[in-house]
Amino acid sequence: MSVAEELPGGNDAALLRQSLDEVRRVIVGQDHMVERLIVALLARGHCLLEGVPGVAKTLAASTLATVVGGTFARIQFTPDLVPSDIVGTRVYHPSNEKFDVELGPVFVNFLLADEINRAPAKVQSALLEVMAERQVTLAGVTHPLPKPFIVLATQNPIESEGVYPLPEVQRDRFLFRVRVPHPSAHEELEILHRMSVTPPVPERVLDPDKLLALQEAAEQISVHQLVADYVVRLVMSTRAPAEYGLADLTETIEIGVSPRATLGLVAAGRALALLRGRDYLLPDDVRDVAVDVMAHRLMLTFDALADGVDPEQVVKQILHAVPPPLVVWNQNR
Repeated sequence: MSVAEELPGGNDAALLRQSLDEVRRVIVGQDHMVERLIVALLARGHCLLEGVPGVAKTLAASTLATVVGGTFARIQFTPDLVPSDIVGTRVYHPSNEKFDVELGPVFVNFLLADEINRAPAKVQSALLEVMAERQVTLAGVTHPLPKPFIVLATQNPIESEGVYPLPEVQRDRFLFRVRVPHPSAHEELEILHRMSVTPPVPERVLDPDKLLALQEAAEQISVHQLVADYVVRLVMSTRAPAEYGLADLTETIEIGVSPRATLGLVAAGRALALLRGRDYLLPDDVRDVAVDVMAHRLMLTFDALADGVDPEQVVKQILHAVPPPLVVWNQNR
């Protein structure tokens, strides 16, 4: 019997690792990004991929949709896009003298919002109801989105021409903001060998029903009160840093993270624990996801932005200063 099968939830962990391996057959390197995509799926959260062009952000999202199964749509965001292009609209049919509702491309399991920061604010705001309530209201009628549903968005952080930065309220809707770096020299060589011939084609491992069951399994991961208290201390240290021995961050952080960060740390930590074959949450799971959950929710002061302070470094400083609870292993469990 394998180690995965001996552990609680081991079969789920083995299936998730199989899904990871299938995505990695196509995506060279970028292990952090691929793992975070799987975790976001399990935690019912949306994921924002941030990186320069050509680092496989779009390919990773489409490959994951193929491996997990379900319906998939890609929307290329452009400055001339209007809200009805994504959520749908009412169309008048002269033949029967009636208005019919034409649902937009968001009614899928996996929505890839490519270059989301190229669309104007009105289009971005149309996604708020979609991402938060997982529904669309057209002409006073609410249309629920299929389950499961996740938005995978990409954006280029270095380009400024024709770009509309995401407002804070929309960034807060994303469970993760994952930075996607350039591949290393070894990975670049592997990309050349693998993709210069017929590229590998991923195989389907999961289906929507199985994914829903895995999401429910992740929600059943046990969270000890001490770990929950640790999550709250991490969040509160961004709102009152001086009370947690981080007085130097008082002039750096304008507004701390929202309660969505608290919920996101637990949800993402549970999903990571399930992926690792455990039925309980450890402080290390929370620490591993903290940067991707909290950094994009921090609002820094003007002086900090002018000095080029990186929000991810601020979160790492908080993780170093706020001690996690001590884990005592019980050999009988």
